[in-house]
Amino acid sequence: MNNSKSKPHNRFFFNSPLETLFILILPLYLLGGCAETETSNNDMQITEERFGQLADGRYVEIYTLKNEGGIEAKITNYGGIIVSLMTPDSEGNMGNIVLGFDSLDSYLDEHPYFGALIGRYGNRIENGRFELNGEEYTLSVNDGNHHLHGGRQGFDKVLWDSEITEDGSLKLQYVSENGEEGYPGRLTVTATYNLTDDNRLRLEFEATTDQATPVNLTAHSYFNLTADPSNTILDHELKLHADHYTPATESLIPTGEIVSVEGTPFDFTEFTDIGSRIDQVPGGYDHNFVADTSGSRELTLMAEVREPETGRILRVHSTEPGIQFYSGNFLDGTLESGNGVSLEQYSGFCLEPQHFPNSPNEPDFPSTILNPGETYNNVIVYEFGTE
Repeated sequence: MNNSKSKPHNRFFFNSPLETLFILILPLYLLGGCAETETSNNDMQITEERFGQLADGRYVEIYTLKNEGGIEAKITNYGGIIVSLMTPDSEGNMGNIVLGFDSLDSYLDEHPYFGALIGRYGNRIENGRFELNGEEYTLSVNDGNHHLHGGRQGFDKVLWDSEITEDGSLKLQYVSENGEEGYPGRLTVTATYNLTDDNRLRLEFEATTDQATPVNLTAHSYFNLTADPSNTILDHELKLHADHYTPATESLIPTGEIVSVEGTPFDFTEFTDIGSRIDQVPGGYDHNFVADTSGSRELTLMAEVREPETGRILRVHSTEPGIQFYSGNFLDGTLESGNGVSLEQYSGFCLEPQHFPNSPNEPDFPSTILNPGETYNNVIVYEFGTE
């Protein structure tokens, strides 16, 4: 007779410490599957929430990127829009330094590209026409007689496919079909946002095409470093690493010249109040500056902005040959921010790294033509600090 006792069947009995650890962790893992999506890159986190729904039934998401210093960027896959950007002032007080809304419906209405990704072509193409490889193309016109920021439905008005990557980035993708807004070629675009622990929001574009086509991608956030858009940006101090600019006509089409900023109200080679000479520029600043990159495609510091009251500093780095400085001239009080503040003229400024406006019609400007077999690449970095 065998007097040994068999082990009783008990679901809480484990043969080894490893099994014990597995069983204890499993419920936490399953519970995590029901929570917000979260990925960390060092101490950077991304969460995903529902932002709204389009008329065709598709859902729109909003992603929150946060780093160890508490900087927080909210980005939606509708238009790739930076909805809010919280940064500290010199005393550690957090504030939203970009103009925008708190609901999807407001972004679906007309607005001046608040926070959006811009394409296929950032800025203007004269009369919505260009010639490429012996063929003339006609684009949609949405700025008087001219084509602006990709046309009537540019990349700012489309729902991008989105995913949180393993390295803690937000990856957006959009396919612009042949003929969209008049452009040739099927263009596949990826825009990747990453918020680093050294307080940089990095945006990288990549694009490929199956036909030659102009491509000029950028981002269109309106900044106000006071974090209060009831204040104008005229006292912000701007420095542009650019000693030349491209003069423009009354309709903001470049004349084709590249001239020195020396002795003009466009000279921001040293820190200068934005408002100090704005009355000498009819309509305000909305001009392309030629970056001091010597033709390099390396990431280069292009612009620096200081706000004296809060001590906030913004630096813009890019691989592009130019940067558009826009002083918010067309804001007229008809729109309100998410907290109900009327957005008046000069409530925000834009710094948009780019190739030059109207380049497809200006052979002496850096080319914006992307050919099959090539990969378009553009990096924009916003660096945040205080003094």
